[in-house]
Amino acid sequence: MANHVPCNISADLEKYIVKEAPPTIYYVPNFITEAEEEYLLQQVYRAPKPKWTQLSGRRLQNWGGLPNPKGMLAEKIPDWLLKYTEKISSLGAFAGNTANHVLVNEYKPGEGIMPHVDGPLYHPTVTTISLGSHTLLDFYKPVCQTQSEIPQTEERRYMLSLLVQRRSLLILQDDMYKLYLHGIQAVCEDILSEHHQSLSYNSQCSQSHPGQFVAWQEVTHSETCLNFEPDKLVIHVYTLKAKCVNAIHKMSTIYYCTRRALVSVRISYYRYRTEWHVCDSL
Repeated sequence: MANHVPCNISADLEKYIVKEAPPTIYYVPNFITEAEEEYLLQQVYRAPKPKWTQLSGRRLQNWGGLPNPKGMLAEKIPDWLLKYTEKISSLGAFAGNTANHVLVNEYKPGEGIMPHVDGPLYHPTVTTISLGSHTLLDFYKPVCQTQSEIPQTEERRYMLSLLVQRRSLLILQDDMYKLYLHGIQAVCEDILSEHHQSLSYNSQCSQSHPGQFVAWQEVTHSETCLNFEPDKLVIHVYTLKAKCVNAIHKMSTIYYCTRRALVSVRISYYRYRTEWHVCDSL
């Protein structure tokens, strides 16, 4: 599936476009180092307890202010996050604007979030750095208001899944931000199979299973795996337990990937920050 490239996106980012998806997904593996990941996790968990907001299925921290349709009272983003808001903004992700809001979500194993869109309060781009764990991000078509004969369940509206690995940067724009919903299943293990397509770093892959794909990464000696060839993916620091290890037909093999606590650092540009003072005086 062909994607257009926004004119303000830097050349460095263009090579990470996922061409097989609707407009527009950029997936940058190893966007940060292991040392940076460890440092960011330390800072997240050093935040004072009142900074956390507990929700059903996750807890979160707001940095930069609390977004509201009437405006946002801007707060200084701490230096440990500022480096990444500036780095991602320099890639042209926010059409020349500098990110001014960071939402840190923590998902423990067995937690997730229902399919949703991030809404019109932000510039129509969401960028996410994943820490501590992989996750499967599922995408869904919106509910069709004119179709009532067939039940529009999540299963029927399911479109594709993307395996988002720790230390990666994921950017959603255009239809993938405005139109399609995204969510994370509340599970302790993600099930992967050979039926998932294999996306290389430049997002080239074959149509082995239309409508579903996963971004894979090459195996290294530090990773533990069963029944994988060297050019297949294994998730960093996770042990993959294979079902039907001795199966004659390789395509029947299923792999269970155990999740750890996922910290999702969502960096965005809140569009109406300057309106807060006007709205507050009304």
